[in-house]
Parts: sequence; C-alpha cells; structure tokens
Amino acid sequence: MKLKSFWLLLLLTPALLMAQENGKISGYMFGDYYYVAANHNSELENRNGFWFRRIYFTYDQNLSDAFAIRLRMELASPGNFTSSGKITPFVKDAYLSYKFQQHKIYIGLSPTPTWERIEKIWGYRSVEKTPLDLQKFGSSRDFGVAIRGSLDKEKRVNYHVMLGNGSGTGTETNEGKKVMLSLAVEPVDHVVVEGYVDFEERPGKTNRYTFQGFAAYQDKNFRLGVQFAHQTREQGTGLENLDLQIFSAFAAAKVSDRTWAFVRFDRMFDANPNGAKISYIPFDPTSKSTFFLGGLDFRPLEKVHLMPNFEAVFYDENNIDTDVIPRFTFYYKF
Repeated sequence: MKLKSFWLLLLLTPALLMAQENGKISGYMFGDYYYVAANHNSELENRNGFWFRRIYFTYDQNLSDAFAIRLRMELASPGNFTSSGKITPFVKDAYLSYKFQQHKIYIGLSPTPTWERIEKIWGYRSVEKTPLDLQKFGSSRDFGVAIRGSLDKEKRVNYHVMLGNGSGTGTETNEGKKVMLSLAVEPVDHVVVEGYVDFEERPGKTNRYTFQGFAAYQDKNFRLGVQFAHQTREQGTGLENLDLQIFSAFAAAKVSDRTWAFVRFDRMFDANPNGAKISYIPFDPTSKSTFFLGGLDFRPLEKVHLMPNFEAVFYDENNIDTDVIPRFTFYYKF
C-alpha cells in the first residue's frame, strides 16, 4: 500500500465517522533519539538519530451489540541502520469480530496469542518488544480464524485459539497452516500463569514447534514477570533440528505519582541465526547472548510518556564486542 493511499484513508475517515455514530478513531506513536555507543558491528558505532518505531492509526466500529470491525494501519521508520527509505504504512489489523456470552470470534487479520498477554503485562512495548517478538520466534498478527474467551464465570481461566496462514501480516505462500493455543489461569488475585504452544507446517520439512510458559504478578504499583520458551525449527531432510531457548524476567514499579522504573533481563541460550535481522538492535547471529534493559518512565500527562533508557547485549564469545545503546524514548496516545 502506497503512502498516498494512507493519507487518502486519513481524509476519508472523518466522513465515515460522521456517517457511523459508533465509529471511533484512536492511535499512538512512539520513537526514540538513539546513540549507538558500542556495537559488535564496528560500522554501527556512533550512529545516532531520531526514528519512529511505531505509529498506529485505528478505526473501530460496532455494527451491533455482537458484531464489530477494526481496521488498523501501522507505520515505522526503517530499523536496519542502512535504509534511507520513507516511513511506509501497512495493514496491521483488519477483522470482523462476533461476541457471544464470554467468548469472541475473529475472522481476518487479528492478534495472535503468542505474546499478547505478556506484552500487556510487560507494559513497555514502546521501549522494547517482548522476548519472542524481539528474537523473531513468531508474529503478533496472522490472517485466519480465532476464538478467545473465559471458561468460568469469574473469568479466571482464559483461552485463545487461532488457526492462521503463519505468514504474519504478509500473504500466504504455501499450503501449510499454523495452529496457536494459549491457556491462562489466575489462581489468586494479581497472579496469572499462562501456557502457550504452536505448530507451524512449513514447506520442505522445515516445520516449527513452540512451547512457552509465563507467570506474572501485577497490581496498580508493581509488575513482575518471568518467561521461558523453547522453539524447534526443522532444517529439512537429513539435517539436524535447530533448537532455540530463551528465558526472560522483568519488573516495573511506581516510584512517584508520575514516575515508574523498569528493568528487564533476557537470556538466549542459543545463538539466533536471525539475529542480524532484528530491527533497531541487531544481534550477532553467531553467539549466545544476554540482553539487559533499564529505564525510567516520566508521565507529565496521562497520554504522554518520556522514557530515558538504555539497552545492552553481552555475548558469550570473547571476541564479540558488547552492544550499548542509550536512548530517549517518547510515547503519546490520541
């Protein structure tokens, strides 16, 4: 979709809203001023600048008490440190939903269960992706059919099942499909435990399997979460499977009326062959790594966040330099 099409959508949407009283426009933007103080790739050292890592433009409309639609566009600056391309939009969500009792069905391009709950509790997607998202273990969206809801009246047992193309926001290119399932239980107030599995059928005997466990505590002043995931990637006939494992822990705490502090630790027990393709903070693809993030969240207004933070990646191999990227992140909603 070309940029001019996006601006045409912006111009048309107010008219749509006037015609449909149930329509709603919302969105948010976040980005950084970044400085690459040190990097395993010497060519990136001392790079600095401003970028938008995400812009959301969302249109929601209730068609009835049960049916609703969502169209969401996303834009972002290129994050590979080499492209000078313009910010380009693409469709992030496009679905019809149907709600009945404590359940909801989605048809179209909708969120996957892979890390949706984790991202919500982590609370700082504006600073960094959740571990599986960052390390490219899956996608936050897929085109297909999903159902989610609660299995008890108290809504302490929740599920999310999806059958999708396995192509994310892209077009299907093979006959295989991806099945995803999450089951979350809240045994007591403020505590949640979630299990997740998926199976993706890929061509040439390169199927993938993912298993994930997550546990968290959250209240109005504090959040704490731990996560472990294992993914098996078949490499083809006669080749040994690639197994990737990751552990993560995070915490966020309110330190004053308008200030939070946050910290996160990720441990990659295996070298990620896709590490160099990670946007905004490429990893060395040949080494195991430890990722650390810390920062402060100042909130001068309810919908405005100013967040000085830094990210560091430490590699197990002695001949690979540490990555250090201090940033000033801004986030605002409308």
